[in-house]
Amino acid sequence: VHGKGSLLGKMPGDRWQQLANLRAYYGFMWAHPGSKLLFMGGEFAQATEWDHDGELDWALAAQPGHAGVARAIADLNRLLHDIPALRHGNRSEEGFEWSVGDDHVNSVLAFIRHEVTGRAGALLAVSNFTPVARHGYRVGVPRAGRWREVFNSDSRFYGGSDAGNHGQVEAEWIAMHGHAQSIVLTLPPLSTIYLQVVE
Repeated sequence: VHGKGSLLGKMPGDRWQQLANLRAYYGFMWAHPGSKLLFMGGEFAQATEWDHDGELDWALAAQPGHAGVARAIADLNRLLHDIPALRHGNRSEEGFEWSVGDDHVNSVLAFIRHEVTGRAGALLAVSNFTPVARHGYRVGVPRAGRWREVFNSDSRFYGGSDAGNHGQVEAEWIAMHGHAQSIVLTLPPLSTIYLQVVE
C-alpha cells in the first residue's frame, strides 16, 4: 500500500466533506454484494496511510467526526447481519437490481437488494455523491406501502447534518425505473441512505 494514501485522504473537500464522502462511500460499498474489506484504521477514517511498521492513530478515533465513522461502520455491520437482503443472493443476479445507474447530472446511484428466497423484504440503497441535497428525487421500488429509512450516513449520530426523510416514505402508484410504484426522497448531501419496505 506504500504511497497510495488513506481513503479519507482521497476524498475531496474540507474535513467535514471528506468524512461525509467516506461515510457515503462505505454505505454504498456495504450495500453491494460480496465481502467487505478495510485496511486497519479505515473503520475510524484514519488520515494517514496504513503502515505495517507503525500503530494506528488511536487518538484520532476519539475525535467526533472519526468516532462518527466508526459508529456508521458498526451500524452497517449490524444491518449486514440483520437484513437478509444484504447478505442473501450475493452470488445471484436476482439479488441485485440497478434502479439509477446513469444520473450523471445529479451524481445519484440507486439499487435494490432482493432477498432471493422471497421471505424477507427488499432494500433500496441510494447514494448522492454531491455536496448538494436533492429534494423530490423519485426512485422506483418493487413494492407498494411504507418504506422505512434504516440507515442514513448523514445522521448527526455519525457527524452529519441530519437531513433525511423523517424515518419513512410512502410509495405512490407512479411508475418509475421498471416498477409500478415509486417513492419520493430527500437525498442529503454526500450521503447514502437505505430504505426497507415495511412488511
